[in-house]
Formats: sequence, structure tokens, C-alpha cells
Amino acid sequence: MLSAEIQSVHFVGICGTLMASTAAALKERGYQVSGSDQNVYPPMSTFLEEHGIRVLHGYAEGNLTPAPDLVVIGNAISRGNPEAEAILDRKLRYCSIPELLRECFIRGRRSVVVAGTHGKTTTTALLAWVLDHNGLNPSFVIGGIPLNFSRGARFTDSEWFVIEGDEYDTAFFDKRSKFVHYLPEVAVLNNLEFDHADIFHDLADIQRSFAHLIRIIPRNGLVLANGDDPNLAGLLADAPCPVKRFGLGEANHWRATGVRLGATASQFDTPNHRYHLDLVGEFNVRNALAVIAAARHCGLTNHQIQAGFSTFKGVKRRQEVRGIAGGVVVIDDFGHHPTAIRETLRAVRLRYPSERVWAVFEPRTNTTRRNVFQERLVSAFDEASCVVIAQVARLELLSPEHRLDPERLMRDLGANGRPAYYLPDVDTIVDHLARHTVGGDVVCIFSNGGFGNLHEKLLARLQTRRG
Repeated sequence: MLSAEIQSVHFVGICGTLMASTAAALKERGYQVSGSDQNVYPPMSTFLEEHGIRVLHGYAEGNLTPAPDLVVIGNAISRGNPEAEAILDRKLRYCSIPELLRECFIRGRRSVVVAGTHGKTTTTALLAWVLDHNGLNPSFVIGGIPLNFSRGARFTDSEWFVIEGDEYDTAFFDKRSKFVHYLPEVAVLNNLEFDHADIFHDLADIQRSFAHLIRIIPRNGLVLANGDDPNLAGLLADAPCPVKRFGLGEANHWRATGVRLGATASQFDTPNHRYHLDLVGEFNVRNALAVIAAARHCGLTNHQIQAGFSTFKGVKRRQEVRGIAGGVVVIDDFGHHPTAIRETLRAVRLRYPSERVWAVFEPRTNTTRRNVFQERLVSAFDEASCVVIAQVARLELLSPEHRLDPERLMRDLGANGRPAYYLPDVDTIVDHLARHTVGGDVVCIFSNGGFGNLHEKLLARLQTRRG
């Protein structure tokens, strides 16, 4: 796809983590890279600037002048977008990001695809680091910024390619899940729940997409599946390749026993080795089990895997402490599904068992903006002391009968014993937290977007408040 005639590549929707990371990798290979996006905010905007990539704010036909040799169209771009329409009108060469990855970087490699509703980014980053720490120098694509690498994508000459496999659709011109493009030798299936209500009708619809992934794994490949997840169980019986399960249950091939969840680390035993890692919570124990099973398939020993665990630094926006000001700890987390919010708060509670924990939630994804999880969100905040709900993002794009009702959520949380506040905008949230938090409190902010730079605004305000 990247033939000799292609020198310039333009990314439409460049500030997505996968798009930005791939753009940076192409830039390092000597291509002229540009991009456009309407949502330009840290950390991806900073990341692109550091790599010398020009980002155009907003979409316009003029962004394609002079015409690039290839246009990569992100899956957030739809018909009606000025650049998408110009690309079609002018018959410019274009592709999706999964197509680019498959044909230019994955084909001919041994691909390990990490999929599932939760934990994909952490598991992919941990596996890539374990392989790298032990000299395998893998290529990788990760939907976030792992602190060990400070980048989300790297392309090497290694036979191993580790990639986060998203079940979301590929592009407006290709409605298959992204992960079916990634030529898996190994597929890690962390878990499976309903999500992405804008493209999937129900759980069965998502299961069908995961079945497609399993169907393309070769006979000499491997499925590594969470054996504790009933939503995955029915997909594994007809797999055309070997299947091994991981989890806490007795029937799993890779089973964790003696699990000890600490404030800053987790420990557990497998039949042949005791592991520890500086990640908190039961979900991360399962993530680690998946990595152990995959790394053993790649030829590593238990001791080599533990050496990788011991030096893993984590991923930005996954329980990331952004700062402490006025004695208040401010944590940034990407969690947006009720299960992810619940598990993150459980992990935060392990780290801060006696402190007052504030959960601040922006309903921003195409699922949480809808009322699909109206009831489930109530119990997701059980470990929080107080909850702040922001206004539903892009409110005008949803009819009232389909929209999440933050005020109802606030009332239900109150009835469930959680003081809750519906505070629509960032400035109001900052003002409320600055007035009502005290030294020792923990504020955990949940959003998959920039949230109006809430983290930095809050830290700045807390730094200067009096009394």
C-alpha cells in the first residue's frame, strides 16, 4: 500500500490515539505526515506536536491541497464530512487505519490481537513491554500511551506484532470490526459485555463480531479467553484452533490462586510461579494472566515474564495520578462503561481505603450518552463517597427519550446512599470541588475525552484556594 510513489500521507481524524500513534510512526519512517481533527486536546495534541506533525483544526476541503498521495480516514469520520466528500469527489487514494496496518505492517508477522470490552489497552501495553524487556523488540499498536514507551505505536523488524483489537467498526465505508483486519495468530479475549450502542443492537450482535475474529485464527494459532466470563463461553466451542482459558476459576488452564490485592500492587500464584505487579485490582490480575499465557506462547519463561512485570510503569489515563494540590489527589481514568467505572473505583478504594473519594463522570461515549446504562450506572459508583455527573456530551444529537438522564441518575445515587450532584459544565464542577473537597480527599475523573481540561483547571484552583 505504501508504494514508492507515496510520499505524503494525510490523516482525517488524527487525534484518535491509534491514528496519532501510527502517524508518528510514519513520520519517523520519513513520510510527510499531516492531519486534521475538530477535537484537538492533550495528550494526543501534545504528542503530535512533539513529533513535528502539523494538525489542522477542523475539517475542510482545503486541508487536502496540495493533494496527499494517500489519505487515512478515521472511523469517527462519516459521510458529510467536508474532507470525506472531497476525497470521494476527487477520487483520491484512501484507506482505513486497520487496512493500513494490515497491509503495511502486520502481514508476514506473528500477530497477537488483544480484544475485549475492558482492559485491552493495559493488557496490550503490558504484553508489549514484557516482550520488549526480554529482547523480542515487538511492533505494537496500543490505544493509549504506555509509560514504558511514551508512544502508542512502534514498527520494528521483529516477527512479533502486538495490537489492541477494537470491536468498533472500521470506517464509514467498512462496517466490520477493526480487529478482523489484524491477521491474528493469537487472540486474547479479556471479557465481553454490551457496549457501543450506536453500532451494536445487543449483546448477541457483539458476540457475533467476536465470533468472526475467532473464525479467522489459523489452525496453528491460539485463542486465550477469560474462562470466568459466561458471555465468551458459547463462542469457544467451535473455534477452529486450540483454546486455552485464563481466570480465577478452577477450570482455567492459566489460573490465579492466592490472590492478594494491595494498595499499590497485586500478587498471585500460578501452578509453577508466584507473580507480583504494580497494578491494583482484580481486573488487572486477569489482565496479567492473559499476558502470561501469551508470553509463554511467544517462548518466554516465568522469570522473564516477572522481570517485565517488575519494570512495567502503566498507561496514561488508567488510574493516572495527575497531581496533588491542596492535599487533594486528582486521578484521571479513561473508564466510561459501568463495569470499568466500578472496577476502577474498587482499585482506587484499595489504594485509599479511608479517604473520601469523589467520582466525576462525563457521559461522553456513544453508549453512556444514551440511557442504555441508566440503571447500571447507579451501582457502578458504590465505592465512591460523592458523585458528580456532568452534562451529556453532544446533547443535541440525541432525542430526549434515548438520552441518559443525569438528574435521574443523581436522584437514584442519592437514594442509594451516595451524595450526588448534577453540574453541567467544567467551571461549575471546578468551583464545587474547590469549595467542598478537603485535604486528604481523592477526586477520580472519568472521561474518554479531554473533559474541558478539568484536571488541570481543578489542580490550579486547588493550588490557590484559601482556607
